[in-house]
Amino acid sequence: MKKVALHSLGCKVNSYETESMEELFRKAGYEIVPFKEDVLADVYVINTCSVTNIADRKSRQMLHKAKKMNPESVVIACGCYVESDSAGVIADECVDIVIGNNRKFSVVEALEEYYKDSTCNVFMNDINKDSNYENLTIETVSEHTRAYIKIQDGCNQFCSYCIIPYVRGRIRSRQISDIVEEVKGLAAKGFKEVVLTGIHITSYGLDFVKESDKGLASDDYLANENATAHIGLLDVIKAINEIDGIERIRLSSLEPRVITEEFAKEIAKMPKLCPHFHLSLQSGNDKTLKAMNRKYDTKEFMEGVNRLRKYLDKPALTTDIIVGFPGETDEDFNETYEYLKKVNFYEMHIFKYSRRKGTVADKMPAQVNGKDKNKRSNSLLLMTKVNSLAYRKDFLENTKFADVLIEELVTIDDKEYYTGYTKNYIRVAIEKEAFKGYSIVSEDKIVNTIVKIKAESLMSDNETVLCSIIGE
Repeated sequence: MKKVALHSLGCKVNSYETESMEELFRKAGYEIVPFKEDVLADVYVINTCSVTNIADRKSRQMLHKAKKMNPESVVIACGCYVESDSAGVIADECVDIVIGNNRKFSVVEALEEYYKDSTCNVFMNDINKDSNYENLTIETVSEHTRAYIKIQDGCNQFCSYCIIPYVRGRIRSRQISDIVEEVKGLAAKGFKEVVLTGIHITSYGLDFVKESDKGLASDDYLANENATAHIGLLDVIKAINEIDGIERIRLSSLEPRVITEEFAKEIAKMPKLCPHFHLSLQSGNDKTLKAMNRKYDTKEFMEGVNRLRKYLDKPALTTDIIVGFPGETDEDFNETYEYLKKVNFYEMHIFKYSRRKGTVADKMPAQVNGKDKNKRSNSLLLMTKVNSLAYRKDFLENTKFADVLIEELVTIDDKEYYTGYTKNYIRVAIEKEAFKGYSIVSEDKIVNTIVKIKAESLMSDNETVLCSIIGE
């Protein structure tokens, strides 16, 4: 029995695909071993990332590390870096097999072909011409409580700083029946929470649009009143909401155009949907948004925010912000700063713009220097620290009870606590001792149990809320 070690770089979509490939190997009779230097494997699968130049470098380093761990092994490179620099990967002496995006489902067959004939080692489609969804699936996941479910692939947005549409191809949506079948299987195994993920889930279903509407650009379709009704993200959420055993549904990154009045109204009717939304903004300045080729302006974004806050009680809103984009002046950044204060996000992920070869933004004039990027980044990091603390304090002061999905047992300040997250993604901790005598939960089944809690105080890290269990 040959041993296979897999390693994933980058996003949750890559993690999902890596777990899918792991299951394919296991079903084919291979033994799965950890990707560690002290564990020898016959085959190494590196699912690479290419979102930045640094990600490319890390992917190369990991491929070389795998071959170094066992020079006699077969090293398989797959994923986004393979698409962005296929010639370089194919020429790399540390790489034996090259598999492009949308061919990962054939990883076992590719390996066995290579064993028969080592000259057969490149398995790639033209990703930009492939319109079929690669139907990878999972039956279990490495996490104990939360399962990420891939519902679509590809992106049609072509933001000026982003390489992803070129390495992931155009949008390809997964059939709802396949999604439901997978989620039902995970629910049967005890998973209570699922996170719907993809490269651009806002676009889910646009590739199902009727031919009469094909003339509409995808970014305009969602907001077009005359477009024929089609299956979209809301339909996926509704279908999963009906599955017994699933208690929580989370969504990965959204864009404002999907948050119509109908969308906000409908999700508010579904108690399983967590009021925690990551709305990808990138900038609070319209000139910069236009240069980024984002498909909305600050007014439209704020309308989406207001709809969510209108129909849901204090939803946790998070976002991504890029500072130092080419051409961003101090005045532009100050406008972003004031806009972000107005939106008042729970948390913000701040990124200093990094040039990416192969993108439009890489060739733009007026590149911003590192000193200005650092200054802008630091000011927003301080803002998000203040905002997130204020959100947790509001929860502490104004929320009497909440449900928490217990995820793990940890040690904080030399004391053991069970930790987990509320629906609006506030991390809470409950003393281990508090579960003694709590007959609903046996000690060996506390993890992956939803319990009702009362918030008591902030812990020393100011990022975790200490809670007590509500009586049975």
